[in-house]
Amino acid sequence: MPDPNTLVQPDKGQSARTIHVIDAKGFDAWLNAQPPRHRTAAAAQKLAPSAYSSAILPGDGPEDWSVVTVVANAEKLSPWCLAKLAETLPEGAYRVEGVEPGKAIHGWLVAQYKFDTYKKDEKAPTGARVLLTTDVARIEEAVRIANATYKLRDRINTGANDMGPADLEAAAADLVKAYGGQLSVVKGDEVEKGYGLLWAVGKAAGKGREPRLIEIEWGNPEHPRVAIIGKGVCFDSGGLDIKPASGMRLMKKDMGGAAHALATAELIMSSRLPVRLHMLVPAVENSINGEATRPGDIMRSRKGITVENSNTDAEGRLILADALTKAEEKTPELVIDYATLTGAARVALGADLQALFANDDTLASELMAAAETEADPMWRLPLYDPYKEMLKSDVADMVNAAEAPFGGALTAALFLKEFVPEKAQWAHLDIFCWNGSHKPGRPKGAEAVSLRAVWKVLKDRYAK
Repeated sequence: MPDPNTLVQPDKGQSARTIHVIDAKGFDAWLNAQPPRHRTAAAAQKLAPSAYSSAILPGDGPEDWSVVTVVANAEKLSPWCLAKLAETLPEGAYRVEGVEPGKAIHGWLVAQYKFDTYKKDEKAPTGARVLLTTDVARIEEAVRIANATYKLRDRINTGANDMGPADLEAAAADLVKAYGGQLSVVKGDEVEKGYGLLWAVGKAAGKGREPRLIEIEWGNPEHPRVAIIGKGVCFDSGGLDIKPASGMRLMKKDMGGAAHALATAELIMSSRLPVRLHMLVPAVENSINGEATRPGDIMRSRKGITVENSNTDAEGRLILADALTKAEEKTPELVIDYATLTGAARVALGADLQALFANDDTLASELMAAAETEADPMWRLPLYDPYKEMLKSDVADMVNAAEAPFGGALTAALFLKEFVPEKAQWAHLDIFCWNGSHKPGRPKGAEAVSLRAVWKVLKDRYAK
């Protein structure tokens, strides 16, 4: 797989093939202005006035060809408008004629990602398609985000047998080794005694896959404290409320929140963003054995709130609750959590649109604006307090999952809200992080979602 660091380079006039970008609305005018050989080539390759349509245009000699591609808006290139070319063109160097690629650099970079770790005889080609740009200031940031995206996708795509709690711990250790900071890992008796919800979810996992809370603290303690939390359920069987086979098939991706937290932490650390970062990943495997937590069991959270386990498959909110409580102990001003939390969010919004909950309108507005700017879509759902009634328990302070079949994403978020630091701005992202089919720049499998939007908000707030 090509190294993202090599895929975008400063344009110093070196030899490269040209990419002509035409607006869908101007397609007919462009075509009418072309010489006959270009019109013939375009017709033969079925070039059409629709995004991602492209063709090879012949030049004067056999090696003088160039490329034309159609985009939805040539004045505002999207992150994905050149991604299909990055997947399909022959290896070599390319430059966009007349305009800077801008945000399209991102799609060019991540389109060349391949996950071939387990393929013995089908390794991806190593040849790279290099994009040239005179917007040199954009390159470092684009490559940084692409590197984080590659790692995020790798972690989610990896089989659960190779991506357990210990592997998430190792990933955090690698970050500290690369960028400094302090790594601490709570496990064993400390989890059982101090993190009752985390222990209840993960105690049935086998040797070497025991539950743990992974923490990184990084940055100047005088800087604003920001907590980034990611749900790290490395595999979710559903527990004793076991999932059907169809529901369990993709549960290696239930640590997608942890992958996003690690990626966000790396962006913060590698950019030297002036914050005091506190990254927390509660890492477990929701397994079944004689020690497994039962429906009806009463669990005591780190915060002291008792929770009746009404559904062992509603485990993600439990481990996040203990992590949120730990974050509160350090008094952060901002808390962001990522979690593959509910199927209800997917029913409501589909796979591409991520659910955002926030306890602060300013933060929510910043995230929604960044989602629009970065083409990293999310949609705000309400923290509708009257639904808290559905979380009442007859024998404990609350249940972890409402019995009513409606509003599942909302009641999950309301459960988390009970554990959120009181004075902090908080955003909860209920994410899917998976492409069910291939789209340009976004291969089938793991995907980074909301990462670029969150990163933009963090930069806009703290980079000054």
